[in-house]
Amino acid sequence: MASILRSPQALQLTLALIKPDAVAHPLILEAVHQQILSNKFLIVRMRELLWRKEDCQKFYREHEDSVVSASREIAAFFPDFSEQRWYEEEEPQLRCGPVCYSPEGGVHYVAGTGDLGPA
Repeated sequence: MASILRSPQALQLTLALIKPDAVAHPLILEAVHQQILSNKFLIVRMRELLWRKEDCQKFYREHEDSVVSASREIAAFFPDFSEQRWYEEEEPQLRCGPVCYSPEGGVHYVAGTGDLGPA
């Protein structure tokens, strides 16, 4: 659990989805996870879910590459996540660092808080 010092540049939220064929194979899933970490992305929320075919079709039908779409998609996957609160409270702390990664929680957190991320 190494500490990472961050840049003063503002962070942006990105939603990453890992498709079922990768999740089905633990070694592939771990390789994807390590690739995310090695590229110095911060993981601020993580969730596993099982969707029906209809859920997937609806998601992709509504998907478009825009900030508005990303906000809508983040809200769909993390209904208790407040994007505004994140930008006001968490983003400045994560941006200024130092931050640590919790393998147990699968997320990054501000070093020294002992907080392993949202439950």
